[in-house]
Amino acid sequence: MSATTPVLPITNIAAYQFAELANLKELREGLLAFCKERSLKGTILLSSEGINLFVAGGEESINALTARLRAVPGLESLTPKVSLSELQPFSRMLVRIKKEIIAFGVEGIRPAIRTSPKLSAAELKRWLDEGRPVTLLDTRNDYEVKLGTFKNAMTVGIDHFRQFPEAVQKLPEDLKTQPIVMFCTGGIRCEKAGPYMESVGFEQIYQLDGGILKYFEECGGDHYDGECFVFDQRVGVDPALQETDNTQCFACLTPLTADDQADARYQPPHSCPYCHVSSEEQMANTIAARQAAIATVVNPLPGSVPYENKRPIAVPQAYDGRTLIEFLTGVFDHLPAGYWEELCAAGRVQLDDGTRATASRSIQAGERYYHVMPGHLEPAISTDIKLIYEDHAIVVVNKPAPLPVHASGRYCRNTLDFILQPVYKPQTLKFAHRLDALTTGVLVASRTRTFARRLQPQFANGQVEKTYLALVAGHPPLEVFECDQPISNEAGALGSREVHETGLRSRTLFRLVERRPDGTALLEAQPLTGRTNQIRVHLWHLGWPIVGDPVYRLNCQPGEVAAEQEVKVESAASELEPLAVFMGLHAWKIAFLHPDDGRRVVFEAEPPAWAKRTGGDQMVSSVIGKEA
Repeated sequence: MSATTPVLPITNIAAYQFAELANLKELREGLLAFCKERSLKGTILLSSEGINLFVAGGEESINALTARLRAVPGLESLTPKVSLSELQPFSRMLVRIKKEIIAFGVEGIRPAIRTSPKLSAAELKRWLDEGRPVTLLDTRNDYEVKLGTFKNAMTVGIDHFRQFPEAVQKLPEDLKTQPIVMFCTGGIRCEKAGPYMESVGFEQIYQLDGGILKYFEECGGDHYDGECFVFDQRVGVDPALQETDNTQCFACLTPLTADDQADARYQPPHSCPYCHVSSEEQMANTIAARQAAIATVVNPLPGSVPYENKRPIAVPQAYDGRTLIEFLTGVFDHLPAGYWEELCAAGRVQLDDGTRATASRSIQAGERYYHVMPGHLEPAISTDIKLIYEDHAIVVVNKPAPLPVHASGRYCRNTLDFILQPVYKPQTLKFAHRLDALTTGVLVASRTRTFARRLQPQFANGQVEKTYLALVAGHPPLEVFECDQPISNEAGALGSREVHETGLRSRTLFRLVERRPDGTALLEAQPLTGRTNQIRVHLWHLGWPIVGDPVYRLNCQPGEVAAEQEVKVESAASELEPLAVFMGLHAWKIAFLHPDDGRRVVFEAEPPAWAKRTGGDQMVSSVIGKEA
């Protein structure tokens, strides 16, 4: 050895032998203790069909292990393949008992009793030197073949050896009568592949004795292109059995050449050129998985299965000291006379502990009662929920209609919040704002409390830019106009609001998109304040109510007609009807500062058919000017 030749202190052995082994548990414990005492590392697989091992350590310790194994009945002729390396390729020592030492999954294949004829490395080289007609069949996985294989070899296109029988069925029929030499890394897979191919009609099967590694040892790289993949931290060895510069992707386990490692998509430990997914692809894949989960949750609709719905009713200060019936009839004055007396008599108004509450009970402010609705069924809703975007901080949804965001009225389970809970579990989405059940469009939620605390104040402080599309009855005369009338903070019929001089400051900007021949007009609306029903109230006040709005109708007080038509608390299942499926209000765009990094983000919800210009499919993209 010359002075410049490096000393490689680690001896690596790879070996297998099919043999009828017994007392596996005792053998396992003895081998594990033996290897640990000598600081050996690697893996030994034991099975009733034999042994398979990859172990590395000092030369003396490796020799001792080889002698120990040859003392096991059936392993007397065990002949390891030896190579050297500078570093220890394994991190720990494992000795495991398996059903098979090489997973194949076909019953009746017993290499310890019979295998296909073996062809030595020297004999194969002679055949190839002579140009003898023979098919070389690579039985390895695709990712192994990537580093190298014999010239003109046929590959079978598998990701796991268990797929080999299926791949054999796809081989050309005429190969069954031709000579085939199969090969793998060290020969173990061919011990099972050969007998299997013979069992399905292949007549001239040979296996390369000792596999590629033995061929390298005896014949070098003649008739071979590239390197050989090995199942340890060396990844690949060249025909001189020296470790190469190749590595392996942590994510997909594909072996990587120097060129692969220079690729910008090689981002250890996350990705390589073969498994890298762009952010757009990741988003598409994630959203597709979420959409599939949503489809599962809504089939059947959560509220279509009868359940006991217990709706809480809190007592306000104004009813402190009064009777329960006075409170219920006073707050729910739109319900028929005697409605609450009947429920109290039937025991369907209860306390927290389930105790029945009588109609004459004296109540206190802050108490909570429950309206119990047994066998409750909820009206149908639209399940066409479309996810627009999600990351680690936020989720953006295009909400359909009719679909309430939160539990209210007749809805408890048929809501966006309830549907998305199992989709994002264990996280609980926190909606930063809300849309009415009949309003479609973009809706934003935070995924954690931390991000909610950063996002929610933007809505409260008017820092979020929102643009809606509204279809209104009538033709506003101006191209651009606004309404700054104050809106009441107290709820009227069905929670409605109205313009009132003592109300909260409110301002909405409007821009005319087009006037339509049917007497309607399409508008853009930008609320600069965030009052309940703000756009709907302002348009109703101006005399151009939103088409299909059940609460704010032309020539009616807010909630007047809707209260007569829509309120129906008790209904049999056959009588339940969904809410009206159309109201001409769509939350089109929203812009805010991302709660994680502070960058400005803008999201759009695809406008419904009614919100597109009648002259074509393109929307006018101008945006109303910001408030000074």
